[in-house]
Amino acid sequence: MIGSLVAFVVGLLVGGLAIFIAASVVTGTRDYGHAVFTALVGAIVWGLSDLLLSWVPIVGEFIPLVAWVWVIRARYDTSWVNAAIVGFVAWGAAILVLTVLGSMGVSDAIGVPFTWATPY
Repeated sequence: MIGSLVAFVVGLLVGGLAIFIAASVVTGTRDYGHAVFTALVGAIVWGLSDLLLSWVPIVGEFIPLVAWVWVIRARYDTSWVNAAIVGFVAWGAAILVLTVLGSMGVSDAIGVPFTWATPY
């Protein structure tokens, strides 16, 4: 139980770091706490929409991604294009961070989709 909680917190901090890096590059916002909370909300929205829509072909994978970008758009008060760019840069940053931290057992960035199967 404790190990799972530690893994979740570390993954959330990594996801927050990735969103922080992306948001600072794209929007100029520099608030790590805001990024971590965005990662948490994004993970919840992604998870719920994926749970409810995973049975629908194609849409079941697309709508959760749009919902995650919507969270970024709402939290950073930016356009859809900038939110999508933040999402893409966050994904890239998460992959880089996870590549470095992979040897230490960190394998997920909570709040950044498609980072759980990162090759090391």
